Amino acid sequence: MKFCCRTFSFVAAIILNMNFAYAQQNDNSKNDTIPLRYGAHRISARKDTMMQRWRDYGLGQFIHWGVYAIPGGHWENKTYHGASEWIRTWSGPASPKDWKSIYDQLYKQFNPVSFKASEWAKQAKTMGAKYVIFTTKHHDGFCLWPSKYTNYTIANTPYRKDIVKEIVEAYDAEGIDVYLYFSIIDWNHSGYSSSIPKNQADSMAYERFKKFTRNQLIELLDRYPKAKGLWFDGSWDAAWIKQAAFTNELEKELRELHPGLIIGSRFRADDYGKRHFDSNGRMMGDYEQGWERKLPAHIDLVKTNDWDAVMTIPPNQWGYNSDWQSSYIKTPYDLTDMLMHAVSMNGNLVINFGPDGKGNIRDEEDNVAVKLGAWMDINHEAVYGTTYANLPKPDYGYFTKKDNKLFLTVFNLPLNRLVRIAIPKNFGSAPSKANLLSNMNPLALKRTDMGLDRDQNIYYDVTIPDHFHAKDPFVIVFELKQLDKDKKDYGDSKI
Repeated sequence: MKFCCRTFSFVAAIILNMNFAYAQQNDNSKNDTIPLRYGAHRISARKDTMMQRWRDYGLGQFIHWGVYAIPGGHWENKTYHGASEWIRTWSGPASPKDWKSIYDQLYKQFNPVSFKASEWAKQAKTMGAKYVIFTTKHHDGFCLWPSKYTNYTIANTPYRKDIVKEIVEAYDAEGIDVYLYFSIIDWNHSGYSSSIPKNQADSMAYERFKKFTRNQLIELLDRYPKAKGLWFDGSWDAAWIKQAAFTNELEKELRELHPGLIIGSRFRADDYGKRHFDSNGRMMGDYEQGWERKLPAHIDLVKTNDWDAVMTIPPNQWGYNSDWQSSYIKTPYDLTDMLMHAVSMNGNLVINFGPDGKGNIRDEEDNVAVKLGAWMDINHEAVYGTTYANLPKPDYGYFTKKDNKLFLTVFNLPLNRLVRIAIPKNFGSAPSKANLLSNMNPLALKRTDMGLDRDQNIYYDVTIPDHFHAKDPFVIVFELKQLDKDKKDYGDSKI
């Protein structure tokens, strides 16, 4: 049987890596072909209240903050050409002399005197965020809480206060759910290794690291019971991927300690090293985390999986970088488009912020929060709690749906100010009224016969009045009515 399992695994790996098979990889209806001890824990999506709350968020905030905010991508007039939160890995002739030693002492300077968790939380609420993902510990191993398992923590800085506690309490007070980011990578721990241990000494050291990691995760859940989930990073290391039995049991333990805990798809691997989706194509967690800085082109790519996209404002800077001049900076318009793209396909969009070493959120990020928040203030009904409308994507923008309401967020208004939507004849309902969501003023709506033989759609035209001038994307809300299949207007006569 051992040979048989390996053969099946090899075949499955080939199939899953083929371009045309991505959708099949997400199809949970397939029968298992490979026996797994450490695969996905469930066949279908969670249906509990907490998971439904997660689905309804629509918009979230990510905060990357730590010691790396002090150099901010630069040191001694030299520039680190990479994501600023990775700056400790800086090496070679272009790096400062003894850089790693310098970096490892920077925590002694970490004193964010401008940091006010309540102001950050209010800013997130203004933006319309329903959840925040906060970095408790990034790859450098520095802990923003006073962990009792290491000295490399906020307790040994000039600031001293528990930042994670401040964040959890401030965001909770604003009604924003908190998720704790935790990096598996820990460059500060002596037992950490990215590669598989090669000898007994390495193996014993890595066992210490595993115990340390478990202890810290349990510590976080004990200290911050209001947290709704854990967001893992750095789980791609070969050494961690080989720990399928350990990580499988650890995930179960964490869930038992914190009922309702939400964990994404990137925490662990299965028996054969598959991450996100196990060797039978089942998702390894509560939602798919493969959409980092990207969005699915069409709904078939996400199937019925829950998912979110975490997005930076510059191209690939998560932590604070003092120089954004050489990068394209996403505008509130860009991010509004990405938000509606995500929610129109049953996903959430999470926008990243990288405060500086003093605890200030930069002006560009504040501009995003204010302007996106102003748009959300008017149009949030098209975002929160909405779902994929099961309609073809219109050229004008994005559809979302909730109950008997269909929302069309218009980014591209035709020159003739006529918005035409196509409703498939088998959709089962049709628009009976149309209004502008911004003021609920009624819009002229009529059914249009396109005269197309055997067309499978019914067309409806909405006229946007000449006096309405939108500077930003706007939303048309349609009230849907059920169609009577027995009536002639349900569809054209059959040929």
